[in-house]
Amino acid sequence: MLNLLRRVAPGMVAQTVTEGWRPPEDAIWIDLISPSREEELAVEAAYGIDLPTREEMAHLEPSSRLYQEDGATFLTGTLLSHSEDQHPLATPVTFVLARGILITIRYEDLKAFRIFAQRCEHNRIEAGADALLELLDAVIERAAEVLERESGLVQDTSVAIFNRPPSTAFAPMLSDLARAQSVTSMIRKSQLSLSRLASFAALAPELQEGEVRRGHLTSIQHDIQALTEHSGFLSGHISFLLDAALGMINIEQNSIIKFFSVVAVVFLPPTLVASIYGMNFDHMPELKWMAGYPMAVGMMLLSAVAPFYWFKKKGWL
Repeated sequence: MLNLLRRVAPGMVAQTVTEGWRPPEDAIWIDLISPSREEELAVEAAYGIDLPTREEMAHLEPSSRLYQEDGATFLTGTLLSHSEDQHPLATPVTFVLARGILITIRYEDLKAFRIFAQRCEHNRIEAGADALLELLDAVIERAAEVLERESGLVQDTSVAIFNRPPSTAFAPMLSDLARAQSVTSMIRKSQLSLSRLASFAALAPELQEGEVRRGHLTSIQHDIQALTEHSGFLSGHISFLLDAALGMINIEQNSIIKFFSVVAVVFLPPTLVASIYGMNFDHMPELKWMAGYPMAVGMMLLSAVAPFYWFKKKGWL
């Protein structure tokens, strides 16, 4: 799919690529979403550049993700996708500044892109460099929104863990924390890639023009650094809560084991007495003794009560 933003028309417009297709001269932003080979070739021919493949975008080496070629600046970062689903994804996105136009290549539906496209319906964008800066702002705002949501979830889980009624299970809380940890880790990975992207973007000729753009890029770098630190703090908090939850689970399990151990010790002596007098030997004097039964019952009660009081005195109960 190919969407296009023009300087004279508000909002993104879907384009159908046919043979001989050329983008309008006032194009500012071309957004390629899971592009077909025909769409890639059309854009490459229009601007004289070689767009990276999906496999090339997934490379982790900065030399493969951040480079300048044929007068264009190629910037590939990792963004969080489907953050509200049970299993979020980290997906590579490539930003290309070439001939005054911004070209983006992605293979997932990203909310930050949709937010920025909606803003373009009301705000005029004059150049591809401005579109890149505004789009990065939307990406950072979306990451901050996700972090804020996960932070609230972690805080609610923290309260639930430490004020948990005895009958409440830990499993849902651990599941929520595990998902929050996954999302936070992906956001941190994304911010680190964006930090490298923003540093390399400063080399782009389009972003070196004008004090406003340089200042905007510096502001983006500061925002990325702040989000990276916040995600690191949140990750540490989640790790603490996971350790606390597992510790409380161990405490509860130890209490259960202790209860059964005490019960076993309390009933062991009476069982021994009952076992002795349950034997069928011919010569057992107490069998014909009038007070034999009350004596055996008394011994069993005494042997059960004595360990119980001893445990209470030691503070084990």
